[in-house]
Amino acid sequence: MTSEHRSASVTPAHIAMFSIAAHGHVNPSLEVIRELVARGHRVTYAIPPVFADKVAATGARPVLYHSTLPKPSNPEESWPEDQESAMGLFLNDAIQALPQLADAYADDIPDLVLHDITSYPARVLARRWGVPAVSLSPNLVAWKGYEEEVAEPMWREPRQTERGRAYYARFEAWLKENGITEHPDTFASHPPRSLVLIPKALQPHADRVDEDVYTFVGACQGDRAEEGGWQRPAGAEKVVLVSLGSAFTKQPAFYRECVRAFGNLPGWHLVLQIGRKVTPAELGELPPNVEVHQWVPQLDILTKASAFITHAGMGSTMEALSNAVPMIAVPQAVDQFGNADMLQGLGVARKLATEEATADLLRETALALVDDPEVARRLRRIQAEMAQEGGTRRAADLIEAELPARHG
Repeated sequence: MTSEHRSASVTPAHIAMFSIAAHGHVNPSLEVIRELVARGHRVTYAIPPVFADKVAATGARPVLYHSTLPKPSNPEESWPEDQESAMGLFLNDAIQALPQLADAYADDIPDLVLHDITSYPARVLARRWGVPAVSLSPNLVAWKGYEEEVAEPMWREPRQTERGRAYYARFEAWLKENGITEHPDTFASHPPRSLVLIPKALQPHADRVDEDVYTFVGACQGDRAEEGGWQRPAGAEKVVLVSLGSAFTKQPAFYRECVRAFGNLPGWHLVLQIGRKVTPAELGELPPNVEVHQWVPQLDILTKASAFITHAGMGSTMEALSNAVPMIAVPQAVDQFGNADMLQGLGVARKLATEEATADLLRETALALVDDPEVARRLRRIQAEMAQEGGTRRAADLIEAELPARHG
């Protein structure tokens, strides 16, 4: 069913989206929000101020709240390396954000709540208001057996520590205060309904995912013209893009290896995104075929790239796959390691640890990937599968299907 047909039979509603100030959590939702607005819905989007303009550009109304999470615009603030500390930050932020968000929506309760997987307050509020909630997952989801195979072994040791016990006790107490009796792990990892904004090809054990709860709609990408464009320089037969995303970018030694790998390599042009925590001066003298930026219009460059050296964040991974670009995955944190393993298993990438990513190995690996017809064939197949998953329009259709029936 097309969006035009679908919208004609759906009464416009107030849909509220809730997320955190992190590129990898906001960006995947934006095209879905833009589509819902285009269909006539009134959409509000609860977000810290740093993303207000980006949200407003979709036509949604930003509902601003103060967050205690590290700010992507501040290089002095960074995420902790260990998952236990990161989860503590999410819980602390949720507890302080909930009263802000409850006040902001006190006189404007939505018909439906959309939320990023990290937005615990959204699920609490949806239950308080008695409205349906739909998770928009920007990365992999739990499968049948996930707890026994992954979660329990990963958290066994932290649960025995004083800090781990305190985290779970605090989480359970907060949930009970809000009338929720679920265990924190179930509450955080098992939404009643979820749209998964990644291709099914990147989901581990996809055959064991509960399809009554989770629907894979694939990448929801749209026009990024506001980010600007990028022109391939004359003489650049092959372009390699390097980016470690927006959070874990303080890697000057790694960037220097990338310059050594591709600097002055005949026919190759290197685009290096270094973020805000490294200065170009730290990279030394740069050859003429190397350009360095704090930020680049990544998706536009990937439409022209021959290879992508990436941290394997889910957003970057999907952008590369949608353009059939082979990858060297150099994961830095959390889910990036699993993503890198999936990409290598699919035969479209090679995973390298940061410390083993020397100039010689980076160059050798990139040349092998780019020249391998089997890698190209696999990328084209995944690209075609992604196109069939429906993306933005299918996601909007499924969200509208969750709206409660209204009369009058």
